[in-house]
Amino acid sequence: MAADTSIMGLILGASFLVQLVMLILVAASVLSWYLIFAKRAQLRGMLGEVQRFEKRFWSGLNLAELYKQLERRSEHRGLEGLFQAGFREFVRGRREEAPDDAWMEGARRAMRASQTRELERLERNLPVLATIGSTSPYIGLFGTVWGIMHAFQGLAGVQTATLDMVAPGIAEALVATALGLFAAIPAVIAYNRFASDVDRIEGHFETFQDEFTNILQHGSGRGAGQAPAGE
Repeated sequence: MAADTSIMGLILGASFLVQLVMLILVAASVLSWYLIFAKRAQLRGMLGEVQRFEKRFWSGLNLAELYKQLERRSEHRGLEGLFQAGFREFVRGRREEAPDDAWMEGARRAMRASQTRELERLERNLPVLATIGSTSPYIGLFGTVWGIMHAFQGLAGVQTATLDMVAPGIAEALVATALGLFAAIPAVIAYNRFASDVDRIEGHFETFQDEFTNILQHGSGRGAGQAPAGE
């Protein structure tokens, strides 16, 4: 009876260890695609929020009024969080009549802390994609090597080996390599793309901090230093 050389037949006919390797790679691939879609939505959403806030910030709106509007919302992310943290420290320093260097440094520290939290949130799970991308080919290769060893061990007591006897064992072993590449390639591509997006967002954060600090330091007629109502 001819061996079943379909993909499913090769998987079902593989040794237990090779099947375990394949199961691990399939699970890694499923996890990878879940993280890819989730992270893509998160980063696209953040880039959209950053662009909308930049447009709103540079529309000429009074800074105290902008801060007051943001206070009505329960959650602030991205540039909104940086602005809120920096402006709050700025107003507190001015109210307490602290030296200029003190309240400016307080505003900078508050914005840096907010930026760090945002970047940590954006970079969450990126190491998982990097790990899947870097280790999956080796896991698949391990399954392949083990499968080939198992196939040749089965020929130990055979005096005459033919290609028909060897080919199914080698083919099922190579499926593990294919699954390893299937899991690794999308993870690597996605990781590189997402890391670039995070760097782009970080660039927006850094630029905004410099520009906002300059506005607070030199004054711009936009209500800098004016305490929002209710403060």
